[in-house]
Amino acid sequence: MTSVVDFPWLLLGALGVGLLAASLVVAGHARRRVRLARYGVPEALARLAPEDASSRPTARALRLGAAACALGIAIAGPRWGASTSTLEVEGVDVALALDVSLSMLAEDERPSRLERMKQEVRRLRASSPGDRVAVIAFAGRSYILAPLTADDGAIELFLDNLHPSIVGLAGSEIAPPIRQGIDLLLASRGDADRALVLMSDGEAFDDHEAAIKLAGEAKAAGIHLVTVGFGTPGGATIPMPGRGGAEVKRDDDGEVVVTRYDETLLRALATAASGEFIPAEMTDKGNRIRRALAGLETASRDEALRLSRPARYQWFAALALVLLLLDAWFADGGRWPVRWRRAMRGASLGLLLLGMPTTAQAQASTLGDALAQHRAGRLNEAIRAYRRVVAEGDRRPLVLYDLGTALLAADSLDAAIEALERASFTGDAELRTRARYNLGLAYLKRGLRLEGDGRSNALQAARKAFRNVLLERPGDADAQWNYELALRAPSGGGGGGGGPPQQGPPQPSPPPQGPMSPQQAEALLDAAAREERETQARRQRGNAPGRATGKRDW
Repeated sequence: MTSVVDFPWLLLGALGVGLLAASLVVAGHARRRVRLARYGVPEALARLAPEDASSRPTARALRLGAAACALGIAIAGPRWGASTSTLEVEGVDVALALDVSLSMLAEDERPSRLERMKQEVRRLRASSPGDRVAVIAFAGRSYILAPLTADDGAIELFLDNLHPSIVGLAGSEIAPPIRQGIDLLLASRGDADRALVLMSDGEAFDDHEAAIKLAGEAKAAGIHLVTVGFGTPGGATIPMPGRGGAEVKRDDDGEVVVTRYDETLLRALATAASGEFIPAEMTDKGNRIRRALAGLETASRDEALRLSRPARYQWFAALALVLLLLDAWFADGGRWPVRWRRAMRGASLGLLLLGMPTTAQAQASTLGDALAQHRAGRLNEAIRAYRRVVAEGDRRPLVLYDLGTALLAADSLDAAIEALERASFTGDAELRTRARYNLGLAYLKRGLRLEGDGRSNALQAARKAFRNVLLERPGDADAQWNYELALRAPSGGGGGGGGPPQQGPPQPSPPPQGPMSPQQAEALLDAAAREERETQARRQRGNAPGRATGKRDW
């Protein structure tokens, strides 16, 4: 178990204060004996003045010295262990029905319809972190990937693996996911309103009338339906997964398939449910979905947050208070409450000092102080200040980003990754991109230091983070360099794979093959995407997409 102290220099002060308090007690006793000696011999004084705690200086010096030392440690701000706090959040229940048919691999939206859909889901989650979300994937059949949950990590995991191979049956049928979404939402408990968000290119080869009828059922059940389109009317060919992207989808007659975005069914579904339709040509669909759901009634619920190394000053302050009360008791000869006021004065002093750490922390934990320490390069002080800000309840993505960035600069990678992952779920596009870049850098540094599976997992996480950055900023030279470094680094043991990670502007020495163009970056992204698809396909070997005779399977 690791521990930290907010003000380490106060630990020495606490020891010094304890020794000083004990010394003052002993010195006071010595002066008292000198004064009493003027009035008579010890035997006579013992008969005149009964023995009390003041006549036993060693025990009292230990009590008061320990109390002063404990208070000094409390003011220093000790932290250790972990705790869980509860945060009250508000949100609605949303079922996401996501089209993962082969037609979603078409690249008339860059990098593909499927990847663009994933980006919009992430934007929706970043703008509404309090919602509970279920994930339904559909193609030739519908499959529930995740029940209603507020766990962003779980949702992100399913998004990463979202691909036609996970459904197991090719084709495009929209009625089944609507049916499943309605059943899933009606089975949920809670007072929040419910919404079904269906994202697709509109190509569906099942009974359109059945799907429209189900949209009417959703309306009757009080479920708000939002349909979102992807693709272009001009369409595009479908690259075949697992074949390097060189081949395209062909029909039974050997003709190249061109898949086209069709808004007819999506618009009809929204109309039948009195919901909202978001066309494919609209930008920032994630936030548009959020606005479409803004009128729904939310419900409050408690969400558990795990705090790393919370403040533990209360234990030491409580110990000091107990010692002060004991001293007041013994000073009265163990007779209670003959000298009640004295005991209460000790208790009041203890309670006053008990509140001092909170006051000191409140004065030193403002975000402005943390930023000033960070800009001055005093990373340890900045990290402590950021952590106090977070511990006091300010968990905004901006604060978590600043904390993660300071931890990354201080080479505290595990803690940096935890903070930056939480900061990456924000509606601010610029802050989200910066958080993902620093998150990728932290994973990359970790991967280059580890061996075995830990190295592979860290490098994979780094590639994912830099890939997300490049999808939003294709010309980012630093992200290109670091992505290539994570891509080329060997998965087992070995060296660093071509050079150090870039944290700021590119260094004078160029990457091994010169700066990458946006086209080269896209090629790297495609290669990584194919690698992930092939891995997922191997995992789903027993679920290989089937094909029904006489039906279009895209």
